[in-house]
Amino acid sequence: MIKVVFVPGNGGSTTSDNWFPSVKSELESEGLKVITAQFPDPVLARKSYWLPFLKNTLKVDENTILVGHSSGAIASMAFAQEQPILGSVLVGVYHTDLGIEAEKQSGYFDGVWNWEKIKRNQKWTILFSSQDDPWIPIHQPRYIHQKLQCEYHEYKNQGHFGGDYHKETFPELSSAIICHVR
Repeated sequence: MIKVVFVPGNGGSTTSDNWFPSVKSELESEGLKVITAQFPDPVLARKSYWLPFLKNTLKVDENTILVGHSSGAIASMAFAQEQPILGSVLVGVYHTDLGIEAEKQSGYFDGVWNWEKIKRNQKWTILFSSQDDPWIPIHQPRYIHQKLQCEYHEYKNQGHFGGDYHKETFPELSSAIICHVR
């Protein structure tokens, strides 16, 4: 059975915030199992806590879709670099620490990204980005899109997709996943 695991951003955000509940409802109505867990170390979202949690506690495997927002998207990419998954949806994604101390402490940027391995360890990847994201310069997701050669959705007015305002729904994300699993 295909399962979808939501991976929130750092700073204490959870999968009960913003668009996560509406997307969960839409995906479950299509028969998908959706996991919304409270992650350990929610403020820093450190790799040393989150990747073992995804593997050992949430049992992410080759039948799992990771839906990551912000640093949750980074964790999703890092997991796909190490383990096979079905696919991933990366929302508000970036590939450097952006000069932010909390990102430096996360451990995700200590090495280099192995883009070929990230691609090879999943059947598909979808990126959602916005030109007006207050924290992620648009060249970051564009670079990842180029490296992963994946499905890419760029908006002009979605900010950080709920990290900077309350975004109630995200039907484009639900539709994209449903298209890939049908």
